[in-house]
Amino acid sequence: MKVKYDKEVDILYIKLSDQPVKESDEERAGVILDYAADGSIVGIEILNASSKMPQPNVLEHEVA
Repeated sequence: MKVKYDKEVDILYIKLSDQPVKESDEERAGVILDYAADGSIVGIEILNASSKMPQPNVLEHEVA
């Protein structure tokens, strides 16, 4: 998994897989899910991220 925040355009992208994106759906305003051909989620894109979360450039990683 890779997480990228682009401060210039205020977009947070969470890449879950290296599979090519076949289609994308905006499930909720400003939240786009990218899907592979088999229906699995490839990535999550959050537009205007700074208005949806307090610190989009801070990442906490936890393994349980």
